[in-house]
Amino acid sequence: MPARYALPVKGSFKSGLAATLSLAMLGVVMTGCSDQQSQAQEAPPGQQATQVKTITLDDASVELAETLSGRASAYRIAEIRPQVTGLIEERIFIEGGEVAAGDPLYRIEDTEYRAAVDSAAAALARAQATAEVTRQQAARFERLVENNAVSQQQYDEAVAAARQAEADVGMQQAALKTARTNLERSVIRAPIDGQIGRSAVTEGALVTQNQAQALATIRQLDPVYVDLTASSADLLSWRRQMAEGRMASTGEGNVPVTITLEDGTVYDRQGELEFTEVSIDERAGTVVIRATVPNPDNYILPGSFVRASLPVGEYENAILAPQAAVQRTPKGEAFAYVVSPEGTAEQRMLTVETARSGDWIVTSGLSEGEELIVSGLMMLRPGVPVAVVNDAGPQGAGQQGSGPAGAGTNAAN
Repeated sequence: MPARYALPVKGSFKSGLAATLSLAMLGVVMTGCSDQQSQAQEAPPGQQATQVKTITLDDASVELAETLSGRASAYRIAEIRPQVTGLIEERIFIEGGEVAAGDPLYRIEDTEYRAAVDSAAAALARAQATAEVTRQQAARFERLVENNAVSQQQYDEAVAAARQAEADVGMQQAALKTARTNLERSVIRAPIDGQIGRSAVTEGALVTQNQAQALATIRQLDPVYVDLTASSADLLSWRRQMAEGRMASTGEGNVPVTITLEDGTVYDRQGELEFTEVSIDERAGTVVIRATVPNPDNYILPGSFVRASLPVGEYENAILAPQAAVQRTPKGEAFAYVVSPEGTAEQRMLTVETARSGDWIVTSGLSEGEELIVSGLMMLRPGVPVAVVNDAGPQGAGQQGSGPAGAGTNAAN
């Protein structure tokens, strides 16, 4: 009997012991897991450094150039009109060709003008003969009046007749000069050098003195004017910045102008600034800036659309920052990130003046020698660790406890 009951009791004891051991081991495991979780919660969270590219900033004087649009116009324009009336007898020039000042362009039928010259010459000769007779008579009366051979009245009349005859000579001389001038004007000549356009009349056409319609037009195209348009606000901004010392003036000497043609090519000859309009267009709020550009091959034609780049000043001790590296706050304030000595991203608020060739001209907020971050900007926040990775490879992990990030000297993508 005791043996009969011993087996169940023994089996029950083993089962309980196993259960107890299992619970104990489970408690140990759970305790270990709890300790590990506690240790993990107490440990500082690890943060992976953001890979960025940088450029080293340089402090230098930056010349500010402004690109303006405008139209080309002829240096000189002469509209050819007849100064006498008559029929066009001959057209001498070739349309579209080059003419020089004094070259004959048209010949008007001149029979009447030659006859007028002959008539004026004959009238002058008669007046001169009459003047000679009256002059001699006045001389004789002068001797006779001294001897009382003639009266004083007769002498005075002789002197007056002589003076009248001399005046007639002058009138006839002027008439002859007018007749000769009209004869010369029957040949219409070019007043300036340049390229002549098409003719508005042909042989046999009747033209009148000083008519409204021009016979042809001559344009001098070397050099050529380029009239540029700038807003009055920009002009005021340039002057204010120069007055405040933030932008240096280029001086009163010749200001070079670089011309870009309609197809985007840069013209191989440089122009010079002529003048700036002294008044503002009230309707458009613009001013005209005129430049003179050499054009020996007539490459730039009047009416051509061009763009011109001209220096408007100089920023001293400015920083050129790539536009891609500069961001804006919701309020529109410009900022950028630089690598701090601790290897983290440091935010800088910037004063941006204007753009030049893909860069911003920054006058405050950045210093020479600093590392400006130019890539990976979307992942950056102030204080975020960064790892500078330029074309030469990683230059520092930028993690907590590490030294300053290496200087990035290569340009960003």
